[in-house]
Amino acid sequence: MSNFEGIVPALATALEKRGYSDLTPVQKAVLELGKADALVSAQTGSGKTVAFGLAMAPTLLDGAERFGPAAAPLALAVAPTRELALQVTRELEWLYEPTGATVASCVGGMDMRTERRALERGAHIVVGTPGRLRDHITRQSLDMSALKAVVLDEADEMLDLGFREDLEFILDAAPDERRTLMFSATVPRSIATLAQGYQRDAVRISAAGEEKQHLDIEYRALSVTQADRENAIINVLRFYEAKNALVFCNTRAAVNHLTARFNNRNFSVVALSGELSQNERSHALQAMRDGRAKVCIATDVAARGIDLPNLELVIHADLPTNPETLLHRSGRTGRAGRKGVSALIVPGSARRRTERLLQSAKLTATWASPPSADDVLKRDDERILADPAFDEPVKEEERAFIDALLSRHGAEQVAAAFVRQCRSSRSAPEDLMDVAPFTPSREGLARDRPAGEKFSPRDEAPSRRDDFGDSVWFSLSVGRRQNAEPRWLIPMLCRAGSISKREIGAIKMQPEETFVQISADWADRFMAAIGPDRKLQGTILVKRLEGTPDLSRAGYQPPRPDKKPHRGKAPFDPSAPKRKFDKRPPASADQRPTAAHEAKPWAKKPGKPKFDNAGPPKHKKTKKRPS
Repeated sequence: MSNFEGIVPALATALEKRGYSDLTPVQKAVLELGKADALVSAQTGSGKTVAFGLAMAPTLLDGAERFGPAAAPLALAVAPTRELALQVTRELEWLYEPTGATVASCVGGMDMRTERRALERGAHIVVGTPGRLRDHITRQSLDMSALKAVVLDEADEMLDLGFREDLEFILDAAPDERRTLMFSATVPRSIATLAQGYQRDAVRISAAGEEKQHLDIEYRALSVTQADRENAIINVLRFYEAKNALVFCNTRAAVNHLTARFNNRNFSVVALSGELSQNERSHALQAMRDGRAKVCIATDVAARGIDLPNLELVIHADLPTNPETLLHRSGRTGRAGRKGVSALIVPGSARRRTERLLQSAKLTATWASPPSADDVLKRDDERILADPAFDEPVKEEERAFIDALLSRHGAEQVAAAFVRQCRSSRSAPEDLMDVAPFTPSREGLARDRPAGEKFSPRDEAPSRRDDFGDSVWFSLSVGRRQNAEPRWLIPMLCRAGSISKREIGAIKMQPEETFVQISADWADRFMAAIGPDRKLQGTILVKRLEGTPDLSRAGYQPPRPDKKPHRGKAPFDPSAPKRKFDKRPPASADQRPTAAHEAKPWAKKPGKPKFDNAGPPKHKKTKKRPS
């Protein structure tokens, strides 16, 4: 007798064969729908695919135990990406196998002629992406007349990707009496509007306990300097040595950069981004599944819906933009009772944003520093000691060679060679810079104070410039005349010199050069990172100075105190008498007015009138035109 009550018997048999012992909350919730429409909100990894497979089974089978011959499709499932659509196809195939159902897929990147032939042969369930399904409907290769149910999986993601017009086209082409099931991680206004327009009396389901799916995930927020972000990722990968690891980036360029960097460090890595063809994406995922690759670097869109059974580690190389993205990324691991780790790489400037992100997602993370080089090597030693090869007995065919090794080299030398060989097969860990302790902001200090006690400016952390400490000055061969600005000099210094903003003090801009103050503890490392050519970028030369810079040397023009007055104006004399109309300076003794000017001192010489009173102004003579 089946342990699953309320499920179509054939599907219950498939669940038992698959090893299911109990249903997830969302799967239990959809069994109470009957044949009604539904709008279900459930997070990734909660068993949504099996849930809507169970929900639409009574409508499709209509009391029968098996399907009849395949003809026009009875159900249509729409997914946002190719990987998710193919995953849904695989899940429905084993779930509906006892019913004799035929499941066809229609996704972008595949041969459309092959899909058309599969549709012509007949299918009970069709799974596809919005754009490809619309193409088949337009070309009349997909018959929508017999549809009984339409499922929109990851509906919020499809709207975010701009598929609203395609979805409305598909729903308008389906029969009016169909069932419409919408599954979405969140239910924003756009999803509610779509549901209101295309569903009839839909039942709203918010899967109880959907937050519990992340209890098997350990969240770690790792504080790093901006220059050590990639080095920290390398150490995290080396420390955990996960069977499968997924590194998330926000852009394709970041994916390509990290892929090249990790390939150079001997990591078995593959990339997933929107610029890859479907064949390349399939090969990349297959390499992760069969063990040829252990690290997958992907964007959010490219990783939507991928299922890696041995995924133990998720690294956020770039921080997620919202709580939903954080939950979706992390939901790739910690599935089916397995433990997983979700590590956020947090530069110092992003600390506050990360705290708000975790708070919005209702998650608690352990704040720590990334594994150091010593931590990684210590973990390597633990793995060597725990290697199961040491538990296997010595075989008779091996004993002669073992005795020869020990007699020639000795036990200590053989053990040393074994350790060197184990370590040489792995990438060397990175030496990370120390992260300065976190300094609370004014808002944070005010929030953490006892109730009723006001914040005082004296409690705020001292300025960085006032307590910079010992430093070394450097000269850069670029100045104001080359449009140099601190906002682009500081990132350049951090990137080329392997330092952070905390190690940079004052910046003095001059017309032809710039003086930069670097912490004395980091000065030697700064010069070593720049290299022997002493160039930051292009032709910008770096020179180490002895002592403080001399701002009065050539190239710097101090202001002249005896600057000439502009256009002959005399400097201001506070003792001079104020004159309302007279703008001229007082006359000297030999320039005093004569008796003729006594009546009108400073009288101007009468000028010539502009026009002659005898008549209008005279004009130049012009030649008369011949009449």
